[in-house]
Amino acid sequence: MAAPPMPPPPYASYSIAGQVALITGASAGIGEACAWRLAEAGCKLVLIARREARLAALQHAIQHHYPGVAVHTVAMDVQDLEAIAALPQQLPDEFKAVDILLPNAGLALGVAPVHELDMGDAATMVNTNVLSVMALVRAFTPGMVARNRGHLIFMSSIAAHEAYSGGSAYTATKHAVDAFANSARHDLVGTDIRVTSISPGAIKTEFSVVRFKGDEGKADAVYEGIRPLLASDIADNVLYAATRPPHVQVAEILVFATYQCSAKGLARVLSQ
Repeated sequence: MAAPPMPPPPYASYSIAGQVALITGASAGIGEACAWRLAEAGCKLVLIARREARLAALQHAIQHHYPGVAVHTVAMDVQDLEAIAALPQQLPDEFKAVDILLPNAGLALGVAPVHELDMGDAATMVNTNVLSVMALVRAFTPGMVARNRGHLIFMSSIAAHEAYSGGSAYTATKHAVDAFANSARHDLVGTDIRVTSISPGAIKTEFSVVRFKGDEGKADAVYEGIRPLLASDIADNVLYAATRPPHVQVAEILVFATYQCSAKGLARVLSQ
């Protein structure tokens, strides 16, 4: 009897060690979790957020646990589009060639219906969730195109796929991000640059506390009776997409908590 065929070789993932990863909203939540996972993978990190003290603490912690990882921090508000445009030239030489761009900073403010929408909140969401993302991509993709190398990883949301009551402005911004990411993939299709959108469902971070403007009781009620996703779950999705072989482009990942089937479809059955 002939010997059985040999098994296929182990699937070879792509090493991103030494690549420069730029993350906005890096001081907490998904951004912070991504910083840790990308540091573990050996990336050089550019970490951007408003809270300078938290950035400094994160930088210290990462370099303590991963001494070989270079980390550069920038304290800024991503609503400052001029500052974003200046970033590529202002980064130290070691960090200028950004390979992985993760425009993660984003927020929701309030749950008002459209006829009671606070236009100040709406403007903040549009500026943070949409315009800053466009500005970051505009700032860093020319270098990626020139090098014919890079990966845009957009932090989208289930809100990019569904509209729901109390989320008019926020869902509009995430639909916009999704459309922008898809258009970017069309624009860059003739290059080696990959474009990925990651859409989390119910995830427990500071997001809901911000949405309810500091009311932790209301924020906790969002996750009552379920085991929500954690920031580390989404960081794992980011690492997965980034480490597929160069010929593989993970276009989109939509990830729910196990007790979730849609934006508001939650089976609240777990005891507290």
